[in-house]
Amino acid sequence: MEYDFLTDTYKTEQMKTLSAWSTFKDGDLSVRPNPKDRRGRNALEHMVHQCVSENNWFCKMLGIDVGAPPLPEKETRLEFMKRYAEDSGKRLAALQDKNKAWWEEQVPFFEVKRSRAWILTRRIAHTAHHRGQLTMILRIIGRDIYSTYGPSADTGGLPINNALTIYPYPDVETLLKKESAGGDKAPLPGPGDKPCTERPDKKS
Repeated sequence: MEYDFLTDTYKTEQMKTLSAWSTFKDGDLSVRPNPKDRRGRNALEHMVHQCVSENNWFCKMLGIDVGAPPLPEKETRLEFMKRYAEDSGKRLAALQDKNKAWWEEQVPFFEVKRSRAWILTRRIAHTAHHRGQLTMILRIIGRDIYSTYGPSADTGGLPINNALTIYPYPDVETLLKKESAGGDKAPLPGPGDKPCTERPDKKS
């Protein structure tokens, strides 16, 4: 199928989002980038936005309704992960069943019309954007940061220094099982002794 790459990407973004959420602790959810400025969302508000926004896009633009409330009854980190894992899993299954004509049909996207393939691409970018904001909060509060699209400072630094790509868990099922039991993430090696920058060393 011409558009399998989009469903494959959506599946990996689901895992990356849940991985980022799993790295927070419940006490972290109210922390803002700047404690005195409410314009910056805290982690809980990001989770609410992800769940509600994605539900709206899929229902109204892609015509995929999983028939569930977008938010968990109890707004804890674990319950958000369970809610999003279930709903995004159902969306993924629906996307995998669509044919070429469905992906290429032009449908309303706010004030304009776009193909469903275009809309899902924009949705994936939207998710990645907000996940990046969460990564910033994690760094501010001193939490470890696992891989997203490759190594991080906590997984060894840069690929040129043989840093590893390390995710907290191998799949969604393991993530939910382990986090429900208190968490058991993959160990991290730390940044090593080399600077985390691609700027070449200047030779004197």
